[in-house]
Amino acid sequence: MTEHTNVGIDIAKETFDVFISPDGIFLHLDNTPQGHQLLLDALSSRTVTRIVMEATGRYHNLLAATLELAGLPVAVVNPAQVKHFARALGTLFKTDLN
Repeated sequence: MTEHTNVGIDIAKETFDVFISPDGIFLHLDNTPQGHQLLLDALSSRTVTRIVMEATGRYHNLLAATLELAGLPVAVVNPAQVKHFARALGTLFKTDLN
């Protein structure tokens, strides 16, 4: 049976954080073409079910396009909708350091 992989990405201007589930792998990568390639390499041996990232102005555009061009299922979501969803679940909290 193939194990499905879900990926969450928190993206900023210079870096992005990735959590790969169910493996529990956390990556902190540069938001550059080289960092994008490192993510593609990390995902290449997995059956990726979905990748989710918040729309962050323009910072998510290149990474989302890179993942889509690689044939991966990417969802760019509205941050306000994520906040309301988390609030509805009772799990709203910020983990950003800044």
